[in-house]
Amino acid sequence: MNFNGFKQEDFDTFKIEGLAERMGAIEERIRPKFRELGRELTDDLSAILGQEMHLHIAKHARRTVNPPKDTWLAIAGDKRGYKKHPHFQVGLFDDRAFIWLAFIYELPDKAGIAQRFLDRIDAVEATIPDGYVISQDHMKKGAEPLSEIGLEDVLERFRTVKKAELLIGRNIPAGDPLLEDGEAFYRLAKETFDTLVPLYKMAYS
Repeated sequence: MNFNGFKQEDFDTFKIEGLAERMGAIEERIRPKFRELGRELTDDLSAILGQEMHLHIAKHARRTVNPPKDTWLAIAGDKRGYKKHPHFQVGLFDDRAFIWLAFIYELPDKAGIAQRFLDRIDAVEATIPDGYVISQDHMKKGAEPLSEIGLEDVLERFRTVKKAELLIGRNIPAGDPLLEDGEAFYRLAKETFDTLVPLYKMAYS
């Protein structure tokens, strides 16, 4: 694997003004790293799940004016797309890297998944280790430890509010030495995904 970690220059990409300029830097600096890291993680998830998983790299194709504030890779069971499915993500904002199991608002069975989690809330809580965080909006940086929010309230909101989302995983602040160690970051991402696989399976059960 030729992934050598994320440097400060990668995070500084999101300070570049202009859509074309920032997209050019994303293509040059970040996407090659996503392809290397993503291929490895996709193979790992295919093996642990016993099904073929597919790598998607955010295109930001709908943007015409505002440059993206973050970018990501996604791994899902559907070759054609990921947004309508539970999926795994690795990505960057200007101040952090994120590693998520993501359930976003495009999910057609969002309420059903939320109800399955509510019905087994003790198992859900037991699956999420200390140090993991939850986000309710993939477009915002905000993420909170499970200990500081009520999981039942989060799941009820996810079930009933159309735009509510559920992302579970880890955030690593820019400047953390681990980010510049490609092998260490890969191991962290793999460990995070392995830990969250039971929730991925529960979403489909």
